[in-house]
Amino acid sequence: MFRSALAPIGPYVEKETLAAFALGVSSGFPYAMIGATLTTRLAQSGIDKKTVTAFTLAFLVYNFKPLWAWVVEGVRLPLIGGLGQRVSWLLFAGVLVMAAVLNLALVDPKASIEATVVAAVLVGLAGATFDIVIDAYRIETLQPRQLAVGSGMTQYGWRIGSVMAGGLALLVSARLGWTTGYALCAAFALPAMLTGLFLGEPDRHRPIAGKRGIGEIWASIIGPFLEFFGRKGAFLVLVFILIHKIGDTLGQLTVRLLYNDLGYSNDEIAFYDVGIGFWAYLIGIFVGGYLYSRLGMKRSVLLSLVLMAVSNASFAGLAVLGHNNLAMAGAQGFENFASGIGGVTVIAYFSMLADLRYTAAQFALISAAASIVGRIVTGNPKYGAGWMIEKLGYVDFYIFTTLVALPGVFLFWWMMRAGLIDQSIGTAGTVEAETESKAAS
Repeated sequence: MFRSALAPIGPYVEKETLAAFALGVSSGFPYAMIGATLTTRLAQSGIDKKTVTAFTLAFLVYNFKPLWAWVVEGVRLPLIGGLGQRVSWLLFAGVLVMAAVLNLALVDPKASIEATVVAAVLVGLAGATFDIVIDAYRIETLQPRQLAVGSGMTQYGWRIGSVMAGGLALLVSARLGWTTGYALCAAFALPAMLTGLFLGEPDRHRPIAGKRGIGEIWASIIGPFLEFFGRKGAFLVLVFILIHKIGDTLGQLTVRLLYNDLGYSNDEIAFYDVGIGFWAYLIGIFVGGYLYSRLGMKRSVLLSLVLMAVSNASFAGLAVLGHNNLAMAGAQGFENFASGIGGVTVIAYFSMLADLRYTAAQFALISAAASIVGRIVTGNPKYGAGWMIEKLGYVDFYIFTTLVALPGVFLFWWMMRAGLIDQSIGTAGTVEAETESKAAS
């Protein structure tokens, strides 16, 4: 009886899923440093809305990571390369992230907005490189049966890392200044680095064979794209990846502007937004895992897309009510609950899309494409999110973000009906480590 009651917990305490959690912690914190935390820092420095929202273009570095993902895939690092391709890059990219965050800690937006832009882009560049190897390490460490639970654990870690880093920066900045707050957050790179050292190279990693000349290097660059787009319906799958998160990206990258204009203090944001939202997200991840096991991948993804679209409308309600802590907790709680469900279901599906020969490059393409449209629209200084907020007001803006999320919902539903979801799955969603070892031998 006791053993059967604990059975559902078993998948969450396997070493591979615990590793996914630690990787998520380190993956989440650079995003917080140039996301909501930097938005608050700039707003409190008196920077205008159009300039603040333009800073979201620093996230575009993440969207360009497919351009250099092949380097992480195939270039052997000197000195530390003997630790393994994935482990050595975890260590190298982790050091880059720590250095970039420390650099951002030292800039003053009031003294030089240009230096702040450069520092934010450097954090994005280092964080994107860190993400490339973290995602590949996670997918190749997890077995296919663990991808859903592992995605949930990664999202647990991501949210904990981003919330703890963002909350720490907010609380410390209110007392010791932004420089100290940012500097302390650099240590969040360590969990992924230590995980790599502890577990070593992932079981399902397939290194590119042999020494490569120019021709083979070119094949390693173009191969991931040729394999992916050679699948039936690949272009429709890519369209879905591109549009499914537009509304969510628009809404969440601007929500701190709403909080600032409604007069929320750093402590209120840390408690009601970061704190309440944090727990709502954790509950959403647990519910997402349950829905995935009960409904299967396709129906659980569809449900999560509907919930994420509707959740944006709650911020329109908050804008109507004004400075109201209960309404803020409810809006942010609902959004995080829906995002938690999607963090399990959608990320599990995206992880299954990768071919194990090109894990780093293909997942870099998938994850980059997932938010590029929303980030471009948000960060456009002339007709972006800041401009839309000024023209529409917060209420109509958040209703708009709800409406633009609906095409992604309908496209996924149609792909389900056409059988394209099943046909899009790569070897990462089907091949076990033991089978892969035999195939390679």
